[in-house]
Amino acid sequence: MNKSATIQARIDPSVKNSAQRILNKLNISMSEAIAIFLTQVSLTKGIPFEIKIPNELTEETLSKSENGEELHEASDVNHLFKELNS
Repeated sequence: MNKSATIQARIDPSVKNSAQRILNKLNISMSEAIAIFLTQVSLTKGIPFEIKIPNELTEETLSKSENGEELHEASDVNHLFKELNS
């Protein structure tokens, strides 16, 4: 397929950098990730995932998490799973 169309977008640098680190681990370029997303938009005829406005509790929880408040720590994965299963 001929790849000659260009897309320019402005995005928060921290979002771009975070996404870039993840894509690097997946060995996927930013251009490939955008192409995958747009292909899925075309195939599904819409956004390929659910988009919702968070309810009040979710919004409050996300805000606290972003501010480092009320975070839970486990010493290791096994301890975390024990806590989750109890």
